[in-house]
Amino acid sequence: MKIFDLKGKNAVVLGGGGVLGASMSEGLAQAGARVAVCDLAQDNAENVAAEIEKKYGVKSAGYKCDAMDKKDIENVCGSILNDFGRVDILINAVGGNMKAATTSDTVSFFDLPADAISKVVSLNLMAGAILPSQVFGKVMTGNEDGGVIINISSMNALRPLTKIPGYSAAKAAVSNFTQWLAVDIARAYGGKVRVNAIAPGFFLTQQNRFLLTEESTGKLTPRGTTILSHTPMGRFGEPDDLVGTLVWLASDASRFVTGIVVPVDGGFSAFSGV
Repeated sequence: MKIFDLKGKNAVVLGGGGVLGASMSEGLAQAGARVAVCDLAQDNAENVAAEIEKKYGVKSAGYKCDAMDKKDIENVCGSILNDFGRVDILINAVGGNMKAATTSDTVSFFDLPADAISKVVSLNLMAGAILPSQVFGKVMTGNEDGGVIINISSMNALRPLTKIPGYSAAKAAVSNFTQWLAVDIARAYGGKVRVNAIAPGFFLTQQNRFLLTEESTGKLTPRGTTILSHTPMGRFGEPDDLVGTLVWLASDASRFVTGIVVPVDGGFSAFSGV
């Protein structure tokens, strides 16, 4: 199945030090890609990169990157080009929610601080899609065989969830931007750069654990219970569940696919509740 092979490709994973980002970084390495792992926490990026080299024997390096700062992204891009020679694949895995932008029994939407909502929107849309795509996408248009951009959307883009208005709005924008950029860049550069997104279902991460499990007992909250009852496969996603879709979208196996958002959700988006 050589069309899934990523040997000879260089991948950049922004947010690669997180739970899902690290798993995606390893998945790309398993498929043969060399991986530049970028994260706001340099230790996390370097630890993931070291683990990749140890496990899979492919070149990997960690970089500190503030994806909210375009100039910093440009500097990191320069370092990666110097170290790896070129960039073929960009994974935009920066994102997350914050408690200050989340409603609760005691905090209504009308009480949410504007700066908290703005930060969540900027984190997921600007840092999580637009700014890195501007920097690395421009580089990939110069490649003879182009490249691939993969954004990370969410179930919130398909069906807005309660409590998290900023995150839901931002992820809907990520899906829309994915389609927009796919069309724009294909028309401008002859289809050399493809742009798609993955919309994960419910995975336990540091950002959402407080919403889905009780901190003291680890048991499911009512929200967590409701989510599983609406997930036909009856479980939360495991980070490795994203890898197959990721490699498909990053490889020549999807060479005529651009502008789509693929749910990886255990059936959540297909279930009406009845």
